[in-house]
Amino acid sequence: MYRIRFHGRGGQGMKTASRILGTAFFLEGYEIQDAPRYGAERRGAPIFAYVRAAHEPINERGIITHPDLVIVADDSLVPVPGAGILAGIEADTVLLINSDETADTWRDRLNISGDIFTLPVETEDRAELRFIGATCSGAAARLIGKISRESLQQAIKDELGELGDKVVEKNLAKALNAYEAMADHEACVKTSKGITATDYQQPGWIDLPFDEARVSAPDIHASANSVQVNTGVWRTLRPVIDYDKCNKCWWVCSTFCPDGAILVKDGLPEIDYDHCKGCLVCVAQCPPHAITSIAEETATTEEAAS
Repeated sequence: MYRIRFHGRGGQGMKTASRILGTAFFLEGYEIQDAPRYGAERRGAPIFAYVRAAHEPINERGIITHPDLVIVADDSLVPVPGAGILAGIEADTVLLINSDETADTWRDRLNISGDIFTLPVETEDRAELRFIGATCSGAAARLIGKISRESLQQAIKDELGELGDKVVEKNLAKALNAYEAMADHEACVKTSKGITATDYQQPGWIDLPFDEARVSAPDIHASANSVQVNTGVWRTLRPVIDYDKCNKCWWVCSTFCPDGAILVKDGLPEIDYDHCKGCLVCVAQCPPHAITSIAEETATTEEAAS
């Protein structure tokens, strides 16, 4: 099964992109799912849309947690934790970014092992937001390698035909340009197996102790003393780094930490547990999943035993 995620902002046509790609898959004889997911329905808010395609009935539902292909219409979303661009990315995941930066630049920033490509779009595409979706779907179709040029064209006509010939022609031009631009990377996206229900692990329960108000709600009576406030005592889950899995990138976990509690020294991240609040943004964003979490109570017990 192919699992594809489109990421963008409201108004950039990610829902349209998923529908175009889903229809193109359908025209090639695939069973498909395509749907958007977003919160506040406003222009500029991060959203994503997904497509599943297979030759057999699709029983999976919900969001795609381990994608085969991730398409990013707006590169400013990459460092936004809530956008979830890097969530579930694995070694075989292909990442396609609409960006003025080169693929090598993104590879240096993210230090992930999968293929990274950038869309060769003109500057006007950033102003004409409604055409970026068609551009992304055209590039995705070629990277997958199972969708013909004719099916892509027909899908755009089917999905956008009611908007008029001029709109269809503009979207066709954008999609086909991207389709041809990805010719050297055709069929680089591979199918993957899903996570079965038997592999599901139920999360553990954490008992939260009741603290006196003097401990749980301290007052701060002076300026510039935040370093003296050990906000780590708020933590119920502790992030732990497995250095054997760590890519030693210098950009992801330290940049995403909202409290600056992760410092990189000699290429290795170090967590300041005195000021780590346990938000676990680093766990969600680490591309190789080198950062996991354990209960703070468990960590404290292990430290005491050692």
